[in-house]
Amino acid sequence: MSLYRFLIILSILVWGLTSCAPAPGAQVTAAVATEVSTAVGSPTPASETSGDDILGKLVIYSGRSEALIQPVIDAFKTKHPHVEILLKAGSNSELANALLEEAANPVADVFITTELFTVQSLAMQDVFQSYLPAEADQLPPEFIGPNQTWIGLTRRARVIMYNSELVSAQEAPKSIFELMDAKWKGQIAAAGTTNGSMQAQIAAMRQLLGEQATEEWLKGLLANDVTFFGGHTDVRKAVGSGEFKIGLVNHYYFYLQQAEGSPVGVVFPDQGEGEIGLITNATAAGIVKGAHNLAAAQAFMDFLISPEGQNLFAELNYEYPLRAGVPLRQGVQPLDGFRLAAVDVVKAALDFEATFDLMERVGLP
Repeated sequence: MSLYRFLIILSILVWGLTSCAPAPGAQVTAAVATEVSTAVGSPTPASETSGDDILGKLVIYSGRSEALIQPVIDAFKTKHPHVEILLKAGSNSELANALLEEAANPVADVFITTELFTVQSLAMQDVFQSYLPAEADQLPPEFIGPNQTWIGLTRRARVIMYNSELVSAQEAPKSIFELMDAKWKGQIAAAGTTNGSMQAQIAAMRQLLGEQATEEWLKGLLANDVTFFGGHTDVRKAVGSGEFKIGLVNHYYFYLQQAEGSPVGVVFPDQGEGEIGLITNATAAGIVKGAHNLAAAQAFMDFLISPEGQNLFAELNYEYPLRAGVPLRQGVQPLDGFRLAAVDVVKAALDFEATFDLMERVGLP
């Protein structure tokens, strides 16, 4: 199954589903769609403009919801007020499909994704051009894509959240493999196969454990009547309200639900002797090959990994900045206190077809 074919099918499946985070305006309006389509003009060479002299239209496709990326865009515009930015926010799969369809005549200048799975798959399809942002040496080298086709922005951990009025800290599962325990049957919520973070976790598990053990885990979730939602926002809210006792989510969904006043707790799983460690993934961005405003696209990439840009991601969404020295939002548990799973995220992404085949074979919703 080719990536192109998969993304077409996937975009149909997710069209009516909730994305992974609240997304007011996630579907670009007709007016903006028209504006985006007219934004394609003669490319602006990077050498012609610099600093506050950068101008023109910058078209951003974002798998992050508008509410989460707009403050970053606004901060960028204070530094580059002559850049007009057109944002199209939606699901990773919808936007990836659009990038593939538009490859011969690109509309977007920059693509931002909520996980590495999609961006690396697109890089394999020659969607991005090489660019190493200023101060990229402040990022861990494993979060710079092959041939500098993408860069990581923030890290996310896969955690178990629980309703603390229904489950005590002592009772809560300490491993993702405890989610197969019959004591939790019908009481667990998770995101399904249309969710990029779930796809990426399964890819990581295949690398860590092999095909058979990962298949057994997925079958165990199905046998335990796990309820699969289209995105993690539904999962966190269902756990927060007590509809479900347990949820498998990215770490920041716990903090978001806690901030809303819900009685929730969190476990950073698989920390015991001989266990796989904490699975993490990362958001990423790349410049589209044939970008029409290359100068602005490069400046925006620079800003995303600048101290200011990284701090915005940490403060707005409780994420782990990839840039060294940027503080976490108060209350977020540092990753250096946990043993992380030894996953080669690029290698896991390269094996995407086998991961999709596995999800399809076991019948994961």
